[in-house]
Amino acid sequence: MKFVCTRDALLKPLNVVVGVVERRQTLPILANVLLRLDGKQLSLTGTDLEVELQGRVELAEEGQNGAITVPARKLTDICKSLPDSSTVEISQDEQKLIVKSGRSKFSLATLPADDFPNVDEDNEQSEFTVQQGRLKRLIDRTSFAMAQQDVRYYLNGMLFELTPGRLKLVATDGHRLALCEASDVDGITEEKQIILPRKGVIELSRLLQEAEATISLSLGRNHLRAETSEFRMTSKLVDGKFPDYQRVLPKGGTQLLHGDRDALRQAFARAAILSNEKYRGVRLELGRDTLQIVASNPEQEEAEEIVAVDYQGEALEIGFNVNYLLDVLGVIEDDNVRITLSDSNSSALIEESEASDSQYVVMPMRL
Repeated sequence: MKFVCTRDALLKPLNVVVGVVERRQTLPILANVLLRLDGKQLSLTGTDLEVELQGRVELAEEGQNGAITVPARKLTDICKSLPDSSTVEISQDEQKLIVKSGRSKFSLATLPADDFPNVDEDNEQSEFTVQQGRLKRLIDRTSFAMAQQDVRYYLNGMLFELTPGRLKLVATDGHRLALCEASDVDGITEEKQIILPRKGVIELSRLLQEAEATISLSLGRNHLRAETSEFRMTSKLVDGKFPDYQRVLPKGGTQLLHGDRDALRQAFARAAILSNEKYRGVRLELGRDTLQIVASNPEQEEAEEIVAVDYQGEALEIGFNVNYLLDVLGVIEDDNVRITLSDSNSSALIEESEASDSQYVVMPMRL
C-alpha cells in the first residue's frame, strides 16, 4: 500500500472512526483502524464489535492498492500534530506503516487486515432516507432520557418506531420518557420497531453534521446501517422488547399550567442548588397563577422560588426530580411550555405550548 493525500483529507475520516475505538481492548486489533486503498478510494474502518464506523476519502491520485491495520489513536495524534494543509505520504514497509510529511517520519506497528473483524450484517428489511438535520433533532430531543447500564438492558438504547411516512424516536429510563416524531419521511412504507443501543445513538448523532444533506438508513433484523457519501455506520441492535410507551403517556389530565420556559428553567436551576444531592427532589406548590418551588437538604438549608404562571386549576402539591425537569426544559425550543397534571401521585406531561412534535413524561417523587 502506498498513497499521498493532504493532512486535512486524512484527518476528517480518522476523526469519524476514532470515536468508536475503545482505549482498553481485550483484542489488540480492536485498537486499530483498518486502512484499505482501492484506486483513488481510501476507506478507514474502526469497530468495537458493537458499532462499526467507516470513513471514506477520494484521493487526488491513484496509489498502490492494499489493506493494513494500524493503531487508531496514534495515527490520529500524528495527523493532528502535523501543520495544516501539509501533505502526508503513507507507505507499507513489511510489518511497518511509514508516515512521512515534510521532514517528519513515523514508523507504526501494524496487524494484518485479514484479522480485522467485520460486524456481521443481515439482509436489510427496510430502507429510507431522511434529512440529517431532522434526524439529529429527533435524537437530541430524546437521547437524554436513555438509561445507563440499567439491568433492563432494552432501556439502554432508543426505540426507532417506523410507520408509513413517519419516524418516531422514544427513550425512557423508567423514571421519565421522551418522545419526538417526524412526519412525511420518504421511503417508510411499513411498520417496524428496533432498539438502537446507547453507543450507536451517540455515534450516529455525532456524525450528523450536514443539516441539509440526507442520510440513508437501512434496518435489518439485527443491525442498523446509516450511510452517506463520506461515512457508513453499522450498529448491532438491542435484542429485546421496548415497553409499551403509549401506556405511560398520561391521559385525561385536567390541571393545565402554562409558563415561560426560561423563567421556569432559571427558577428550577436556582432551587436545585439547595436540593438533596442524592435525590434531587423539589416540591411544586401550585395556586392560582403562581408556582412555588421549594427545595431542601439534610443540612436544613432551603430554597424557595415563586414564578408567575397561567394556572386556573385546583391547589396542588407534587414533587419531582429537578434534574429531570431541567433536562426537558433544556431541549424544548418554544418560549412557552405547557405542563398537564392530574394529582400529586400522577406523572406530568410536558409539551411546547404550540403544536408540538415532542412529548415528555416525568414521574413524581414522594418528598
